[in-house]
Amino acid sequence: MDILVILQDWFQFDEETQKFLLQLGIQLGIFLIFVLLSILVGRYTPSFTTAIVRRVSPQQVADIYQNLIVPIEDLLRMAGTFILISVSAELLQDYRGLYNFLQFFFDLATIASIAWLVSRLFRQFILIYGINIVRQIGLEVDELLLVVETIANAFIGFFAVVAFAQSQNVNLFGLLAGLGIGGIAIAFAAQKTLEQLLGTIVIYLDRPYSPGEYIRVNLNIQAPDVFGRIESIGLRSTKMRLPAKNTLLIIPNSIMANKDIENISRGKKVMVLLYLDFPKILDEREQALVEQVVKDSTNTLFGIDPGSTRINVFKPEDKQGTRARVSFFILGSYQDSLDLRKRLLEIANEKISKELAEQKIAFIIQEPSIYVESPVTI
Repeated sequence: MDILVILQDWFQFDEETQKFLLQLGIQLGIFLIFVLLSILVGRYTPSFTTAIVRRVSPQQVADIYQNLIVPIEDLLRMAGTFILISVSAELLQDYRGLYNFLQFFFDLATIASIAWLVSRLFRQFILIYGINIVRQIGLEVDELLLVVETIANAFIGFFAVVAFAQSQNVNLFGLLAGLGIGGIAIAFAAQKTLEQLLGTIVIYLDRPYSPGEYIRVNLNIQAPDVFGRIESIGLRSTKMRLPAKNTLLIIPNSIMANKDIENISRGKKVMVLLYLDFPKILDEREQALVEQVVKDSTNTLFGIDPGSTRINVFKPEDKQGTRARVSFFILGSYQDSLDLRKRLLEIANEKISKELAEQKIAFIIQEPSIYVESPVTI
């Protein structure tokens, strides 16, 4: 009663309003407590799921979980936290206005975190199992896997948008159908603008260049190639700084999407250094066999610069036996393709281990492998 008196003195509310505000304050307090509990429990979501999988699943399923989920535990933790917070919001259902306002943001965060988790999970599946599946069916591993990943991400994003629309009771397909009728008329009136926007979409999906990179492009067959640094990619055009005049060249994205582009900045190699330690001193025959196995395993690997493999065999200073230093270059246009090639390198290491084991040659591969970037000189 003291609280009601104080509220009445401050705000001059009637008794019914005061009781409503008091109940609302209590509900908000309980909700905030559940939010804090959700954050606390969400932090341990990976630990809970790991314990459940190991207890009720066979070892094979546990190994798959270890390979796929453990590297993305932070995303699992975030998704679990938002799911618990979204469930906690049900405590506010008696206050529809506040509930609908908060539920919009909770649904958005929950669906976005789940979509991000599924996207990364699919990427882990490609890196861990997809490469082996493609090789087992006799196909060549190339960047088609990255294209498949991009398409999968597009579907994940589409279903995330549909799920969010459904959670907000929005008829997305009806809305799109209604917009489609008017969109036809708009398309004819703004054909050039739409063409440039479509070019922008192509550039963002294909990523032939990024801000800060140097490219060379032929904008006119009769004119020399244009060389410059990408400053920005807008909705309509790409801005490129020309080094000779220091002027800014603005090119419509619809034109850039249809041109042959040479990306100078991505013309880099990453040198890989592997160290193989053999417990005994290798004779000439064994050294030749090791060199042959390593070269066969790396030169036929997609993404390896052909003929770049070098092997140096010597006696280590810190131990008995023989050490082999293997160096070669892997090629890649951006980080995703380099990650794919590094995964292929792990498969090559397994192949080397298997073939040398068949020849009764024991060795240890030092971990981790060393990657040294070799940037292009402009």
